[in-house]
Amino acid sequence: MTAVRQDAWSAEDDLILAEVTLRHIREGSTQLTAFEEVGEKIARTPAACGFRWNSCVRKKYEAAIQIAKAQRQKRNYLKKQSPLMGGSSMASLTSIDLEEGLYKSEGVTEETLSIDAVIRFLRQWKNTVQESSRHMRSLEKKIRDKEEENAALREENRRLSLQVNEVQTDYRVVNDDYKALIQIMDRARRLAFLNEEDEESKSRFKMDANGNLERIE
Repeated sequence: MTAVRQDAWSAEDDLILAEVTLRHIREGSTQLTAFEEVGEKIARTPAACGFRWNSCVRKKYEAAIQIAKAQRQKRNYLKKQSPLMGGSSMASLTSIDLEEGLYKSEGVTEETLSIDAVIRFLRQWKNTVQESSRHMRSLEKKIRDKEEENAALREENRRLSLQVNEVQTDYRVVNDDYKALIQIMDRARRLAFLNEEDEESKSRFKMDANGNLERIE
C-alpha cells in the first residue's frame, strides 16, 4: 500500500491536479473521479486533492474551466447528432472526424470556440466586477452616512454634557445658598430665644404710695 503524502503541495502537483480535473470536465466525468485519479498519481487522498482544488488551484484556472465546459457541451452535442449523420457508417467515424465535419458545416473551429468561451468568461467577470464596484460604492456611502451620524451624535453629546455641567454647577450654588440661609435662620431663632430669656430674667420694679421702689417678683 502506497503511503499517503503529508508534505506541502508543489507546483508540479498543482499542475497535475489541474490537467486531470480539466480533462474530466471536458469528458463529462465527475470531479470526484478526477480527484481519485490524481490521488493515485501523486500519492494523496481524494479528499486532499478536492480540498486543494477548491481552496487554491481552481481560482487560477477559471478561464480554462469555462473552456472545458464549452468543449463538454460540444462533445455532448456531437453525441446527439451522430445517429442522424449516416447511421451505422457514421458510427465508425472517430470523434475527430465528427468534430471536423461539424467545424466545416458550421464554420466553428477549436480556436474560435476557445475564444468565445474566454470572451463569455471575461464578460461575466466584467459584470461581476461592476456589481462588486456598485456594492462597494453603496457600502462606502453607508459608511460616510454612519460617520456623519456619529459626528452629529458626538456633537449632541458634547452639548448635553455642557448643559449637565451647568445644571450641576447651578445646583451646587443653590444648595450652598440654601444651607447658608438655613444657618442664618437657625442663628436668628437662637438669638431671639436668648433675648426672650434675658427679658424674662430682668427684675421689674414699681413705685409704692410713699414714693419708694418696690421689686416685682
